Amino acid sequence: MSLDITFTLSDEDLQRFQDIVEKAKSAISDDQIQAKVEAAAIEMIEQAREAELPQFISDRLLQLEVLLNMVNDEEWQLSEEEQQGILSALFYFCDPEDVIPDHIPGIGFLDDAIYAEIIIRELDSEIRTYNEFCQFRIAEENRRRNKGIDPFVSREDWLADKRSVLHSLMRERRRGGSKISPWRTRSF
Repeated sequence: MSLDITFTLSDEDLQRFQDIVEKAKSAISDDQIQAKVEAAAIEMIEQAREAELPQFISDRLLQLEVLLNMVNDEEWQLSEEEQQGILSALFYFCDPEDVIPDHIPGIGFLDDAIYAEIIIRELDSEIRTYNEFCQFRIAEENRRRNKGIDPFVSREDWLADKRSVLHSLMRERRRGGSKISPWRTRSF
């Protein structure tokens, strides 16, 4: 039997998360900090895969992987500002001032899961357009292979058109604002 639990984060609760993102915005341009943020997020994902965490927590933490994929996918070609915005959102996972220390059994990753849910929702437009790009890339590779065409010949040409359309859509959605809350993690 499953159980749904609903709770409300106050403005002060959200502000604590936002303060961490604001702190990250000033530090994230440093390559060492970026590497530290990526490493912390990767570690969080690995812990979600390996540890016996509650499903609610592991499901949310595993969703962080798509954000790392977006940042590191050379064919997706996010701007540096967009990459830094995503990494700023992920900064929470390497901050020693974590709301609930991760080593506490059972609930140590609860705040991380809550924060992951917040950033996944805030970056929904980016995630949806990136997933569409990935699906297009796979489908086009398969289509070309089925026709006997090397999918790596003129690859950048066929990716560029789709990427341009999706980047425009993503940026337009972003300008439309959040439908979830007035709280914003973004630095772009």
